[in-house]
Amino acid sequence: MKEIKIRPYQKEDWPILARIHDRARREELEWAGLLDAFIPFAEASVRERLFDEYTVCVAILEEKLCGFAAYSDEELGWLYVDPAHQRLGVGKALVEYVINRTKRPLKIEVLKGNDPALKLYQSMGFSVLQTCSGKMPGNESFGVTVYCM
Repeated sequence: MKEIKIRPYQKEDWPILARIHDRARREELEWAGLLDAFIPFAEASVRERLFDEYTVCVAILEEKLCGFAAYSDEELGWLYVDPAHQRLGVGKALVEYVINRTKRPLKIEVLKGNDPALKLYQSMGFSVLQTCSGKMPGNESFGVTVYCM
């Protein structure tokens, strides 16, 4: 297995993060039956205060930035891996990196229907504590159901 390196976000990473987010977010929303709720990274990152409220790290595989995570002391708020690099351990490496830098319990919300993410977190020891419904962060005109882990 090839080594996955995780490092802090740098401003030059922005266009690649946007591309990764937009590809992976569409996929995630499609699984949840919410594709119409898609908002591009440029807008979503501002609406959800990505760089104000979270620490962002990126994953590098074979010298290519292929995923990123955003977290606070108590929450893993964003995790996206380019669909071309999924199932290669990138998501797991990002989660492990975040776990080693955060407090317990670490909160995660997974959109209902996003079975790949749910399975990833469960394989790492997380469990669903409850199912919650509410408004989609950053696009409150859509209702969502999430698994709270």
